[in-house]
Formats: sequence, C-alpha cells, structure tokens
Amino acid sequence: MGPCYTASRVWPVGGLDWQIEFQPNRRRPDCWSRDGDWIKFCVTLISDATEVAASFSCLLVDQSATPRHSSLSKVITKSSTFCRQSSSSLEVFLATRSELDRSNYLKDDQILVQCEITVLLLGDTPATNGAALRLPVPSTLAVPRRVRAAARSDLQKHLGELLRSQTATDITFLVAGEPVPAHRCVLAARPPVFMAGLFGEMKENASPFVEIDDMDAEAFRAMLRYIYTDMFPDEQEDEQATLMAQHLLDAADRYGMERLKGLCVDKVCQGISAETVATTLALADQHGCSKLKDRCMEFILSTPANLICAVAATEGYKHLEASCPSVLTDLLYKLAAAQGPRK
Repeated sequence: MGPCYTASRVWPVGGLDWQIEFQPNRRRPDCWSRDGDWIKFCVTLISDATEVAASFSCLLVDQSATPRHSSLSKVITKSSTFCRQSSSSLEVFLATRSELDRSNYLKDDQILVQCEITVLLLGDTPATNGAALRLPVPSTLAVPRRVRAAARSDLQKHLGELLRSQTATDITFLVAGEPVPAHRCVLAARPPVFMAGLFGEMKENASPFVEIDDMDAEAFRAMLRYIYTDMFPDEQEDEQATLMAQHLLDAADRYGMERLKGLCVDKVCQGISAETVATTLALADQHGCSKLKDRCMEFILSTPANLICAVAATEGYKHLEASCPSVLTDLLYKLAAAQGPRK
C-alpha cells in the first residue's frame, strides 16, 4: 500500500451519486500516537443536493478461518448532513497499519472492508437517470370505501416488520441495560430530537450505542413501534394499558412527540381511579399536561369524602406531596371553592 489513493466507481444511493476513496497512509488529525499511518475511507457526495443526511459505515471483515481476539473495532460508523454550503465528504479512519499487522484482518497482504451508505433525504434533490415517471393516483374521495381500504399503503406494515426483524439496524439503545436495535434514518425522519442527536453535533452520532438509564425498556420499544408504524399500543389489558400509557407519556414528552403525548393523555384519562389519581396528577404536572391535570382535579372534587381519605393513603399521594407540593395547594383552593363560603 503506497501513498496514493484508490477511488471506486460512482454509486447511486438514495437517488444521489456517491464515490468512496481508499487512502492507505494518512495522518489522523485528532490522534497523537506514534503510529501515524492510518487506513482511511472517505465517501463523497457527487450530486448537487440541497440538503441530505447520510451515514457511512465501514466493516473490517475477519478473513481468518479461526478468529482470535483483536483489539480493533470491527465496524465504525460516521454520520453527517450534506448540503451545498458545507463539506460534501465524510471520513472514517478505520485502523492503524500496526494494528492490522497484529490482527486477523490482513490476509495475503489484503484487507476486506464492507462499506455501507445510508441516505435520508431532507430537501429537494435533482432528478437522476432521466425524468421521473409519475402514475395517476385516484383521489380518496372518488374511491369507494371498500376499495380504499384494499388500496391503502402498506408502508406501516413494512416498517413494522423492519423493526421486528432488526434487519440492517445500525444503532442500539441500551435502555435500563436492555439492548434495543433501531435504524438511524427512520428515527431521524420522525422526532426532531433524534435528528439532532443522531445527525447533529451531539456525541450520540459518533457511536453505535446510546445508553438510556432512566426509562422503562418496554415503553421505549412501544415508542419505537409508534415511530415506525404510527400505531398506539392497545393490546394490553386496562390496568396494564394505563401503566404503559403513563411510561409512554414520559418518553413522548422527552423526545418531543406531541401527537403520541396526546394519545397517551387520552388513554391515561380513561384509567383514572382512586388508586391512580394522585400518581397521574403528579405525572400531569411534571410533563405540563393541563388537560390531564384538570381531569384529575375534577375526579378528586367529585369523589365522596370517604374515598378522598383512600386517595390520601396511597403511595401516589405521598409521591405527589413530596414532588409537587404546589399541585396540592391548587387542589386545596379548588376544594375550598367547591364547598363555598362558611355561614
């Protein structure tokens, strides 16, 4: 491997043209180790796109018949947003020359690297390979209901199967210690928080793993299913569905998913009882859900005096008292107003 570089042919991915370069002897600007010779791969956007987000991963394939432990990372993924005003290249420093010499990745003076480009279109892109063909699609107003149901897009079904099968996942969330694989581009296309975290300047975009400790793993999976399919989980029984909606409300608020948050509020409202109203009231206050907070207040105000004592004896009330004292103050004012002035 000499000082020159080798370029691939131009590859069409996501309707855009890309080219990959292999540079065997490069200095890594952020590394001050004595071994300065790095194996570098670089992907370049050839097309003139307005704005596009893409990830570029390089997998170093072990070619030995009996693999042994190696200090190298087998896969490295980088993500970036390309546009006319910014750089149109993305670099991956895969390994040093000395590391390759000590590993099983070098065989007969050759290495085998699998490169993958994943593209998420953000803006307008020029048409490629000639003018795009468009077929007329009938308006849903002019189509009978039975035909409309049969002709409905099955995109939700396919995306749901993609999540279930974990095919081509390129990021893993460690939620309370449980691995949850997903696809960067699908996530980035939905909540803007994921776009900023996976393709922006945040640290998560440089790692295939993201740790989330303070969230219920099953609720996170349910949120992913909603992101992929727009389907709200409704297979649980009433109590389980209410508990899941409470956990899901926390996740939806954290990731800025207002529609999912609204669905969770409606579900939680249906499950309010003397045992859950205090916990629900604290949840509503913490996540700024005024509709849910008002519903809890109405429930308590309409509850007979003997049941109010039962509410005050729950663990949820103790949590409300400790974490949201201002809510109790509002509740006392409302109770006093409901009873009217003393004669």
